[in-house]
Amino acid sequence: MPQNVVRREAVHLYSAAPATEAAAEAVQALLRLRKAEGNEIERVRKASGLSPHEFHAVRYLLQAQREARDTGPKDLVVMLGISNASVTNLIDRLEQIGDIERVPHPHDRRAQLLRPTAAAAAKIEDAYRSFHQIVVDVMDSLNAADAELVARTLNTVTERLEKGHES
Repeated sequence: MPQNVVRREAVHLYSAAPATEAAAEAVQALLRLRKAEGNEIERVRKASGLSPHEFHAVRYLLQAQREARDTGPKDLVVMLGISNASVTNLIDRLEQIGDIERVPHPHDRRAQLLRPTAAAAAKIEDAYRSFHQIVVDVMDSLNAADAELVARTLNTVTERLEKGHES
């Protein structure tokens, strides 16, 4: 029984029901997508063999590397919301398993930067590849008008959420 409650919670709306059956189906589809994405991220994390904090740290470092941003231990403290001591332990473990390396800061001899290794990038990217490929394949299967409608609708929902629920 508890698992059924948890499973149904992912598709429960805390609002008035949509006005039409078609709108209700669209809302349910969006909520199911959100749940499936969460499940997929957890599957990818488990496949990587990393703890949740380790996984998020590596993903953060990979994104920073793509954006050519220098990242150090203090950035992980902020990003992960954990203590300096916890970040030090996390960095030590990730370095030990070969997922990150510490490099000297180019301008501050006392500081160090963190870089994800090629092995870490491959581990995360390989795990995400199937998820992203499914999304691309489905969107590629739509005709242009339907793809534009999906994009416009999802962008509108996203923009309204980002603006703080303005009408």
